[in-house]
Amino acid sequence: MPPHTPAEYWDTYKPHRGEGEQPAPVIDGFEWTQYPGHGPGAEILGRPARALDLGPAEGKEAVFLARQGCEVTGVDLSAAQVARATNWWRSEPRLRFVHADACDFLTADTQPFDTIYSVWGAVWFSDPEQLLPLVAKRLTPGGTFAFSQAEPTPGAYGPQPMHGKWLEGRAHELTVLRWQYTPQTWTNLLKRHGFTDIDARVLSAPETGMLGTLMVQARTSA
Repeated sequence: MPPHTPAEYWDTYKPHRGEGEQPAPVIDGFEWTQYPGHGPGAEILGRPARALDLGPAEGKEAVFLARQGCEVTGVDLSAAQVARATNWWRSEPRLRFVHADACDFLTADTQPFDTIYSVWGAVWFSDPEQLLPLVAKRLTPGGTFAFSQAEPTPGAYGPQPMHGKWLEGRAHELTVLRWQYTPQTWTNLLKRHGFTDIDARVLSAPETGMLGTLMVQARTSA
């Protein structure tokens, strides 16, 4: 039976590093791009006491922050990914993973966060008109919102379909939506929802012809 919901999509196509129990990944940095050692690290988040990771998947960035003394909550739509990350990182005292939709969690949970971030995660797959006001409400004054995703394809803006079969070469295919905009459009969206100090740009790949990374940072008013 093929998957029929976004949650089943991620349960089916992720984790995709092999069948059965996999070893935990090595945590040796905070990566915003798909190219190790390329681009900024956790320093763009400042030194938050409490952070929210939207769509943490394996939880590598969340673990990195937790080991720096930050209290981190990772929220993921996939029960499979939450179970895997919880099993891998159960000995990390400052880290917890929650199975929930990002918007649902931000609506139901009222605790404030010094930073909310997403590394190729839930921000990419959430309608910004719904997500951004919720993020703004949960950030402390002067808090940082940051996210990364693939650079947008020219002319393909707004909600775009992404097909799942290629991830594993499986017979079944499910389409989920991801939201793509130019850096200027992201800037306008964030301004409209009350964010300031906005830096939205495309970070070029380390080699010509490779996919770049959209990087966005913003703050709430102090």
